[in-house]
Amino acid sequence: MEQFSPSIFTSVINSYLPEPQASLLNGILFGINLKTSKAFYEELRVVGLLHIVVLSGINITLLASTIAVITSFAGKYISGLLTILSLIIFVGFVGVKAPIIRAAFMGILTLVAFLTGRHKQIIYLLFLSAIFIFFFWPDWLKTVSFQLSYGATLGIILFGQSREKESEDKIKKLILWAGKELRLSLSAQLFTAPLIFLYFKQISLIAPISNILVSPLIAPLMAFGFLTAFLGKINYSLGLIPAYICYGLLSYIVFVIQTLAKLPFVYFYF
Repeated sequence: MEQFSPSIFTSVINSYLPEPQASLLNGILFGINLKTSKAFYEELRVVGLLHIVVLSGINITLLASTIAVITSFAGKYISGLLTILSLIIFVGFVGVKAPIIRAAFMGILTLVAFLTGRHKQIIYLLFLSAIFIFFFWPDWLKTVSFQLSYGATLGIILFGQSREKESEDKIKKLILWAGKELRLSLSAQLFTAPLIFLYFKQISLIAPISNILVSPLIAPLMAFGFLTAFLGKINYSLGLIPAYICYGLLSYIVFVIQTLAKLPFVYFYF
């Protein structure tokens, strides 16, 4: 009997999407190493987007925050339950592994901060969680995955909450939603960018722009990618519509990456 594992879904995604779109989606969903050209890998590095294809926790933190924003109309408690349920489903989908558990835990902390509005208490809880991990799983503190998850969570809790009032106007509502997504992305990058520089000794001057253009699409891609893999595993035809949506979003990301990577003097390695 076939074991439930992310590997049984990567082939489904590969059957729908060409390269490099397939590798991008598998990286975003499962942290699978890129199986595309070395040139495209270098382009990701140059524009400062290599982190999107490593399941470091930033993606899950953004996913949790985005779901909380989208479902906020249902009320705090319903929104919280839906977001926690979504995280549980996603963790089960990609596999119960230490990096995923860490990222999901950070996502839940972010969610609590958003729902309660008690940022000072949540930061205190975030600090206590680091102490707890230090005593029971000290090796976690040394991992880049944990530090990126922690940094993204801290940034979103401190600066990711938008205080604009909801509008009845559809166009203004769309603009407010886009603003919230952008704010979440930039907040997550605030503390993770220095870590990426520290560990990988690289700096991409174009990274802020590339992240602004791409990061808001990560959460929708994770949602539609999940549907593509899950429905496609049941029946190929069922996964076609979400696969087409994924292809459109991924093609846009590939265009941004390849276009920005051609600009001169945007990347330095130390």
